[in-house]
Amino acid sequence: MDAAASPEAPPAAPPRHEFTATPETPKLLPRTIYGPEHEDYRRGVRRFFETEVYPHWEAWEAQGHVARDLWNKAGEAGLLCVAIPEEFGGLGADRLFSTIVMEEQGRVLASGPGFSLHSEIVAPYILHYGSDAQKRHYLPKLATGEMVGAIAMTEPGTGSDLQSIRTKAEDKGDHYLINGSKIFITNGYLSDLVIVVAKTGSSGKGSADTSLILVEAGTPGFTKGKPLKKMGMRAQDTSELFFDDVKVPKENILGAPGMGFMMLMQQLAWERLLIAIQAQASAEATFDLARDYVKNRQAFGRPVAAFQTMRHRMAELQTELSVGRTFVDECVKAEVAGTLSPVAAAGAKMWVSEMCSRVADQCVQMHGGYGFMWEYPVARSFVDNRAHRIYGGTNDIMKELISRAL
Repeated sequence: MDAAASPEAPPAAPPRHEFTATPETPKLLPRTIYGPEHEDYRRGVRRFFETEVYPHWEAWEAQGHVARDLWNKAGEAGLLCVAIPEEFGGLGADRLFSTIVMEEQGRVLASGPGFSLHSEIVAPYILHYGSDAQKRHYLPKLATGEMVGAIAMTEPGTGSDLQSIRTKAEDKGDHYLINGSKIFITNGYLSDLVIVVAKTGSSGKGSADTSLILVEAGTPGFTKGKPLKKMGMRAQDTSELFFDDVKVPKENILGAPGMGFMMLMQQLAWERLLIAIQAQASAEATFDLARDYVKNRQAFGRPVAAFQTMRHRMAELQTELSVGRTFVDECVKAEVAGTLSPVAAAGAKMWVSEMCSRVADQCVQMHGGYGFMWEYPVARSFVDNRAHRIYGGTNDIMKELISRAL
């Protein structure tokens, strides 16, 4: 007789194709960074991710990117560019609202939408360094989702070393001529606007020769590769970009020629904290799923959670999550106050991303064989969150940055 049909065999757990509102695990320490207005906003954001994002993960993974109209829906729902001033189409809200969007995306383990890069990296570069004409032309379109934004830094062979980029923008008098290629570009395939990191000088000093240039999709010579086939984050739009004699007007430069590296460094603390926020939210959501699973899964006549080994494992994971949550919340408070240091952000990115991988690994183990099945969110979380330790600067680079401050 088939073992699965044996009366002694535990019942098979149903595949978790649809989102179920698993109760969040009680925190060891209460969170204090949000007010009532933030929680009101969170309810709408949570509803958006539960209804407009989670149900479509399978189709989006198959095609390698989210549906294009998701961006328009997100703009209409007020999820894009929330910290951009109202005069430029944003909500004019503080970055706690931005954090809520990232947390709620992490809660449903939706690695596909590249909202945070679009809203919290691309748009701020234009807001902080763009001309008034650039702000008024691009920011409202980014806020509504009419345009999808990307930033093209990484090149084949350069990785985290931004001073070694080879993409060049030659000064041709009234325009620049861009030649080069980029890889691993989030939102690249659907992008309508790309901030390209390119060399505009020839002094030999990477930091002095680097500039940021705005390039729109459809510009002759600018082409995109197909979405890259990744181990995880399969629904996230990630592609190669190619520039072959791309002609852009001089007014498309952000700030001034040679200011690119300085601008990149000024924004890196917040960009790295974004990764910590996303990793923390994903780790908590993954643990909530595993906790719910072992409380309901029967083995040897009782719930798996009743075994001391499992209870102690959950206690250890919950403590690690609480350490990460406290670290991240303190960094978010510092960012809102304008006091977040690059070293603290690097530490948060490094430690929380490592912790997230440890938690996901243990949560797969808690699911047993089902943890290895792709239809279970815990399996996707295991591979999706591995990328947090790589992008935004590898964790080895984070350790080097922290050690320099010692």
